[in-house]
Amino acid sequence: MELPEVLGRAAEAAQVRRVFGEPIERDGVTVIPTASVRGGAGGGGGRGRSPKQEEGDNEGAGGGYGFMAHPAGVFVIRGDQVDWRPALDLGKVILGGQLVAVTFLLVLRSILRRR
Repeated sequence: MELPEVLGRAAEAAQVRRVFGEPIERDGVTVIPTASVRGGAGGGGGRGRSPKQEEGDNEGAGGGYGFMAHPAGVFVIRGDQVDWRPALDLGKVILGGQLVAVTFLLVLRSILRRR
């Protein structure tokens, strides 16, 4: 696969349809899921001959791309009203709580040592 083809496929994958999901409609309410998408692509090529090789040239090329997507939230549409409801990342909430608890315990320990 040539580098322009790899980059073309990466651009295809990063379309708006990756960010906004298919709308869901029920009882006059439309919900549009959204995501935060990050991606990158790269490639390279080379030509040369190794010191052990007596004849001919070597050519090589490579490329790749990758994407990450995380839920961002949903747009809720009722009639003329549009509301944004962010997604809650429970893992980050738990980690934040643990960091606060550890910090509290360390501060408490240093206060008790001074007494």
